[in-house]
Amino acid sequence: MPPEKLVRMANQIATFFSAQGADAAPAAVATHLRQFWDPRMRRTIVAHAAAGGAGLDPVAAAAIARLAAEETA
Repeated sequence: MPPEKLVRMANQIATFFSAQGADAAPAAVATHLRQFWDPRMRRTIVAHAAAGGAGLDPVAAAAIARLAAEETA
């Protein structure tokens, strides 16, 4: 799946969870991505974020940073 589509999807998820507040939203988005996205999708969005993350909402970017940290831990 192209990174642009994943960015759009991640941003939509971040918009939904933003109502939970700045502290809880990134964790909720990361949980959603972990539970419902295929590992290939997660690898692609993590790589996109590592390459600058063009177009990512700040909440989505924070969630993806959490995923990246989990993968390297």
